[in-house]
Amino acid sequence: MASTEPPRAVTIHEHCRIAPPSHGGAEQLSLPLVFFDMVWLHFHPIQRLLFYQIPCSNQHFMETLIPNIKKSLSQTLKHFRPLAGNLIYPLKSGKPEFRYIPGDSVSVAIAESNEASDFHYLTGDDPRDADRFYDLVPVLPPPENDSVSGFKRIPVFAVQITLFRDTGICLGFTNHHAVGDASSIVGFIKAWSSVSMLEAASELSAANFPLPFYDRSVVKDPSGLENTFWSQINISRIESLPLNFPTNKVRATYTLSKNDIKKLKKLVQAKKPGLVHLSSFTITAAYVWTCLVKSAAEAGEEVDDNEPAYFVFAVDARQRLDPPVPAAYFGNCVAFGMTESTHGQLKVENGFSVAVELIGEVISKRVNNKDGILRDAESWVSKFAGLVRKRAMGVAGSPRFDLYDTEFGWGKPKKYEVVSIDPSESMSLCKSRELENGLEIGLSLPEKKMSSFAAVFSAGLKI
Repeated sequence: MASTEPPRAVTIHEHCRIAPPSHGGAEQLSLPLVFFDMVWLHFHPIQRLLFYQIPCSNQHFMETLIPNIKKSLSQTLKHFRPLAGNLIYPLKSGKPEFRYIPGDSVSVAIAESNEASDFHYLTGDDPRDADRFYDLVPVLPPPENDSVSGFKRIPVFAVQITLFRDTGICLGFTNHHAVGDASSIVGFIKAWSSVSMLEAASELSAANFPLPFYDRSVVKDPSGLENTFWSQINISRIESLPLNFPTNKVRATYTLSKNDIKKLKKLVQAKKPGLVHLSSFTITAAYVWTCLVKSAAEAGEEVDDNEPAYFVFAVDARQRLDPPVPAAYFGNCVAFGMTESTHGQLKVENGFSVAVELIGEVISKRVNNKDGILRDAESWVSKFAGLVRKRAMGVAGSPRFDLYDTEFGWGKPKKYEVVSIDPSESMSLCKSRELENGLEIGLSLPEKKMSSFAAVFSAGLKI
């Protein structure tokens, strides 16, 4: 029987709550949800892991590193108060909002792995048991119903710091997607790392780091998308469904070098010389999408050639809106791109070229078009709800948000993993930690399909 509880091969030394400083202006803050936030109300939490290779004893970890982590987190939360607050949801009627009240805090778990050797296993590239990563993933505290105030309080952020004795440290982050997109959460992580590197943690300011911008009025909504989305959302269930264990998946990492991407571009140009949008993202996304489609048969999947195949991706809309939204805007400000083909069209030899053309067309005509970025936005909620149980591939992350340059005083990360791609057939995407201008791709698939994908992915680069 499947379990909703993740496996635990770690010892939790401490559960604590970290709040912004009680002095220094961490005042109450309330933020209404804009239509960009509402899309994510039912989405599963986003789970990220950063691994750092550093020889560290238990004593040094508990007596030196943890106090600095706690202090720097508190100082950073002073500027990122929504993460310490809650999603406040009326029990009877009304729209939710994000609210921070002085005294609110973030749940932090201090843990130690029972097997220090797991660090090398988990930070590899080869297929690894996906369930093993959940030892390191912080769990959001459960929602609380407050019958006196008439609200449900839903925590939106949690942290776990795990020691692999004498080997390394893992920082785990879990956030409710509605509180912020990748730009916002990565911005927080980078701010936290900057504070931890400063001699005086209170020095974070607009002079040395772009502080978050909270004014929701900059997001214009002339078409009334907020009310449209709200009318389409199932307000009786605000939490996402839990993930069942075992997941029966393995996690693996693949890399496309700068030369690999050039080679794939030339391959497309030879077959479709008129294509103009051949960015590294387009090439990489199309290649992974078609490799997944082509690996289905080898993995024992029987898919009709007429079965629709979808590719979905989110795009930072801050500078693509009219008027633009400040780059430091904290919250969600992502639009969606989606294209559709069939299994049969993508599995054949020129399927890669077909995928490149389809994705490139969406980007050039909609994503990079201020008049098209919100076209058909009123159908986002229903459209993406309709993709459940369909053959749809998504993308988590972007090379624009590079966490491999995030230092907390322990050097640069050895590995970055997006654990939350497990529930769906999605890929994580980021800059390569080793190859200049290379891209790193993370996948979580059943073992047989991962083996088939690896063979197709490798063979396609040898052409």
